[in-house]
Amino acid sequence: MTPGKLFIGRRVREIRETAKLTQGAFAERLGISTSYLNQIENNQRPVSASVLVLLADRFGIDFSSISANDSDRVISMLTEALADPVFAPYSPGFQELKLVVQNAPGFAQALLSCHQAYRRNSEQLASLDGHIGNWTVEPTAYEEVRDFFHLVDNYIHELDVSGESLALELGIPNSDANAALAKYLESRHGIRIRRTDPDESALRRFDAASRTLFINPYLPAATRSFQLALQIAALEREEQTEAIAGRAEFRSADAREVCKAGLRNYFAGAVVLPYQQFLTTARDLRHDLELIATRFGASLEQVAHRLSTLQRPGQKGVPVFFARVDRAGNITKRHSAAKLQFARYGAACPLWNVHQAFESPSRIIRQLAETPDGIRFLCVATELAKGHGGFGMPRPRFAIALGCEVSYAREFVYADGLDLTSKSAFDPIGISCRICERANCPQRAVPPLKSKLTIHRNRRDILPYDISH
Repeated sequence: MTPGKLFIGRRVREIRETAKLTQGAFAERLGISTSYLNQIENNQRPVSASVLVLLADRFGIDFSSISANDSDRVISMLTEALADPVFAPYSPGFQELKLVVQNAPGFAQALLSCHQAYRRNSEQLASLDGHIGNWTVEPTAYEEVRDFFHLVDNYIHELDVSGESLALELGIPNSDANAALAKYLESRHGIRIRRTDPDESALRRFDAASRTLFINPYLPAATRSFQLALQIAALEREEQTEAIAGRAEFRSADAREVCKAGLRNYFAGAVVLPYQQFLTTARDLRHDLELIATRFGASLEQVAHRLSTLQRPGQKGVPVFFARVDRAGNITKRHSAAKLQFARYGAACPLWNVHQAFESPSRIIRQLAETPDGIRFLCVATELAKGHGGFGMPRPRFAIALGCEVSYAREFVYADGLDLTSKSAFDPIGISCRICERANCPQRAVPPLKSKLTIHRNRRDILPYDISH
């Protein structure tokens, strides 16, 4: 990390308060003046490189733990929210938003929650068909949980470490994960593994009375392993998941339960794809999804999702974005440790190669892309068919997308043979039409918010209007 002008006053204050030191004592430990520390904590002066080194040396703080990644994500969310016409003509700059996020994070979150409620209320009002009904403006449980994982960088340290410890105990991935997990459940919990009935749709069902875990026999091996690890999470990590979900202070019991389910899934992923071995393998194989999946006996989706969680302080992987998209364009899973942020409202950009993946089943498709802010990415997408059973069984289809900023592209096998230096090699993509500033995109679905439209009677271009900002 290159420190540059880093305004992290709130984080420095948290470090000092955790150490239970006054400003004077803390400044003395760092070898700086109290007035300088006071200016740092109030974001009146940036933290210098030498102070960062002292924080790391004398308080054991890892540079990565005081990066601006979290602020960048919230700034991206605020930028999209404030593009709504309801805030017109106010249009804050990046530095202004940065100051708000760093100095008043609670206010930033409150503003985002208020805008979410406004949009939901507006959509429900618009859907009323000539009658008045009751509606709620509370975020859905899934929206709350999605934002929770987004803001913790999709990394839960205590679950990741405990999952990795269990994997090392069982010899995963060097042993057969299915056999090792089944044996562990039997020896540690007295649980027998049996097949579900042929007409039962459940992937996994635990009968506590008989200590029997029923697993659908038609599941792929990777899914069976994950379901066994998921049952271990339900048996052994309930107190841990309850504590983590409780700290999130969700608005509803539903959101808390959805979060706990997500945390159990997180633990299961940490067991079947243990952090350090997975990180090393990903680097050695240059992030070749198929080879990594073969090495760990995992699915492509499991591997891609796991790559997005490699955010352990001091042992971070390449910052990637990951998404799963259905045929209607709905993003059903999302996370970005890169600068690419997904739209919270509306559909994803139709020029993004994730949509093309449905046209080429089972093929991995590459794309070099550039967003309106000039940031360039390597994007990889492939189509997956899920489901189990024989002929006539439903098989939902999804596309998964994975990518990184082009500065990391050489660490991916998918960059081989691509010209990373030619501007013409990069496709212009956006986040969502409603906030994309490109004036002449042939795939534009709706005009951007806060834009002026000009209609010409005597001329018709690709778009039926001209856009000016």
